[in-house]
Amino acid sequence: MNAPTVRVLYIDDEENNLHAFKAGFRRQYEIYTAISAAEGLKILENISVHVIIADQKMPQTTGVEFFKSIINTYPDPIRILLTGYTDIEALADAINHGDIYRYITKPWNDLELHNSIKNAYDAYKAKIDLRNKIAELEKTNDELNRFIYSISHELRAPLVSAMGIVNLVKMEGLFNSSGEYWGLIETCSNKLDYYIQKTLQYYKNNKTVAKHTSVEFSKLINELIELYSYSDRDTHFHVEIKQDVPFYGDAFRIEVILGNLISNAIKYQKEDEKNKKVDINVNVTPAAVEITIADNGMGILNEHLEKIFTQFFKSKINHGSGLGLFIVKEALNKINGKISVSSNTTDGTTFKITIPNVK
Repeated sequence: MNAPTVRVLYIDDEENNLHAFKAGFRRQYEIYTAISAAEGLKILENISVHVIIADQKMPQTTGVEFFKSIINTYPDPIRILLTGYTDIEALADAINHGDIYRYITKPWNDLELHNSIKNAYDAYKAKIDLRNKIAELEKTNDELNRFIYSISHELRAPLVSAMGIVNLVKMEGLFNSSGEYWGLIETCSNKLDYYIQKTLQYYKNNKTVAKHTSVEFSKLINELIELYSYSDRDTHFHVEIKQDVPFYGDAFRIEVILGNLISNAIKYQKEDEKNKKVDINVNVTPAAVEITIADNGMGILNEHLEKIFTQFFKSKINHGSGLGLFIVKEALNKINGKISVSSNTTDGTTFKITIPNVK
């Protein structure tokens, strides 16, 4: 296989150096030379260069200044600084700003310069390969997310039909006519619907751009309690909301966060608890909203507290999907929110959330 063509641009105000460089390296590389920074810039506008070598001491513009001036317009070429004197400040400045890959003293050693160009080209290829792989991964991830979203929507249609049939059977008084079969169908359908809903929440949380709108917590929380408490009317809610100032935030993600936590507070109550309760306290200030959701449910084992926000984590006590609290944490990260949890199997679980007021 033929070696790849490496295009090198060398900028120097001394014409003899340009000729010497071209004579010494023209067989190994495709050489372009420029006697000034302005001429070098014109070459860059027309030629896709891999490696740029610039002399530090040039009139009008130094090598370091030239590299800084093109860093945003031409970020890909690898830069080598050639200097005939020791300018520690200039070298440190260039290195600190990431503008040069290496510096070489004049007069250069052909072997050293040759190896530097080879290494610089390898760095160039690695940079381009990494960018292409990232773009490919992003494309694959986007396609996978769209596929999951589409499949989830397609699954919901027949599932809703099945759940509708179960409801009709209940209305006609036939739910218990076939032993436990209708109950099993209902349980499996509800569980599948739950997984689909969490999948859609995860997708939307990753893709939806934050939109800051006014949030009325009293209305939102009452709606969520009504939505999720249908499965367990025995759980009593005590809600205290103090909102004397407007709150602006990402209403979609706040609803996802509170919906998951309220749903969990209901779902993980103790079956033999006679006084099932959930306390919700909201305090809105100009800076943030602080929300506490506390239940007297089955609680979380101490050794699991650091893992509950991990994707697909399931404890031996709570047999959930392992998605709800993961989605809560991801949504909070998107809106710069924070969450803490305290829990034990005797007293239940308390979540504390802080979300910035973006107004």
